[in-house]
Amino acid sequence: MRTLLIGIDSGTQSTKALVVDARDGKVLASASQEYELIANLPPGAKEQHPSAWLEAAGSAIRRALRQAKAVASEVKAIGVSGQQHGFVALDKQGEVIRPAKLWCDTTTGAECDEITEKLGGLKQAIRSLGNAVLPGFTAPKILWLKKNEPKNYQRLATVLLPHDYLNFWLTGERVMEYGDASGTALLDVRKRKWSSAAIEAIDPELAGKLPPLISSDKPAGTLQSSTAKLLDLNPGVLVSAGGGDNMMGAIGTGNTRAGVITASFGTSGTIYACAEKPVVDPCGEIAAFCDSTNRWLPLLCTMNVTVATEMAREDFGWTHERFAAESARVPAGSNGLLLLPYFEGERTPNVPEGTGVWFGVNRKTFEAGHFARASMEGVTLGMNYGLRRLAELGVKPSQIRATGGGAKSKVWRQIMADVFDAEVVTLKVSEGAAYGAALQALWCWRLQQGEKLSISDVTDQFVELQSAERAMPDRKNAQHYGELQSLQDELSRSLLGAFQRHRRLVSR
Repeated sequence: MRTLLIGIDSGTQSTKALVVDARDGKVLASASQEYELIANLPPGAKEQHPSAWLEAAGSAIRRALRQAKAVASEVKAIGVSGQQHGFVALDKQGEVIRPAKLWCDTTTGAECDEITEKLGGLKQAIRSLGNAVLPGFTAPKILWLKKNEPKNYQRLATVLLPHDYLNFWLTGERVMEYGDASGTALLDVRKRKWSSAAIEAIDPELAGKLPPLISSDKPAGTLQSSTAKLLDLNPGVLVSAGGGDNMMGAIGTGNTRAGVITASFGTSGTIYACAEKPVVDPCGEIAAFCDSTNRWLPLLCTMNVTVATEMAREDFGWTHERFAAESARVPAGSNGLLLLPYFEGERTPNVPEGTGVWFGVNRKTFEAGHFARASMEGVTLGMNYGLRRLAELGVKPSQIRATGGGAKSKVWRQIMADVFDAEVVTLKVSEGAAYGAALQALWCWRLQQGEKLSISDVTDQFVELQSAERAMPDRKNAQHYGELQSLQDELSRSLLGAFQRHRRLVSR
């Protein structure tokens, strides 16, 4: 009989489920189900119904298990990865009070300012939390609910994050692990404890609404009977602590020791590393998160990556292959056409009211291939802004492991290598977050069996590179992109006031 693991990744656009063999780490089956954001919300508002995640997870798990020809007794552990920072508000009965405000919701700028002011300003906020209070994080969403929907706030009994809510569905337990909790702006990441100062800045009674914290190697619980029946599984299956998608992506890409950096090119873009101690940015641009291996995960996040490229590709009516081919015939730097990719606002740099800007449009560049390549270059330069900041804080890559949809493109991988001026590799299992969730579940299950092993023991054994997709930087192109980087940074700074006026204009 096989020993099987289920890894779940609940994202902004879809939920994926993998069935993994615990003996060799091979992915035996996978399935996914898509869903949408709630339509027709005000500018900057991004929300989803948590019920969509449960429906998608149930469907994806059942289909993956059928594909793997699995029997219930073979499944020993489940791990969940989820989109970070989303605010799931539960009442005393465990019912969802309102749709979840997501990581990409940028409507909470005023609440960020209010919390930061009550903490004593930016520097004091970073001292208290290790992080600045940014619109993507959970804390300002809670204050937003208190100010804008007081009746819903009065019903609030438990604050959960998206992956916590899936764990609650699986186990009936309301808990939160350190990694995902560190993205709430309510956790002191140095001490791994809830910050009384941040709680007081919102509501002293909030302390009783935050779930217990658990370490990353401990189980969240076991599969409860009602959900087991829905999934055609046996009750009692171990459910690991799980974590945020970036924390699980780190495990799934083997980023479990210093020197490796993961770059995820999905709807959003993230770059992160593994650190043995907190890496706190005094400017607050790099997130000083805990990871989901009981260490730390210095991270930068940009909100617009495949958002930008897919917008261009879909408008041109091109396949992914055509998009890549048209981009490849345009020289590095797109003849000066530069994208400021803040379509949905931006987090790094912190421009929540930003919008997209095409700079350098002329007769030569006003052509689809140039816009296609410039969209890839623009979002990669946006991520490199944060990578350079990481380097300033002492986190320097020996290798960048690229994951997400963007990493599937050969053209884009070369742009990454040139912009980052570093070796770029990909993984044999491309679904890093779902695979990481399965590997964390394996780690937790084996620890519960009495074994003594580290998460690096697990990732060293199972995570493999795709050597044929390696990209090395071109010196000439890297120098050119360095000049474009400086120009993009200057544009971002100079347009801050214009972005604010534009947001007021379109919000009327």
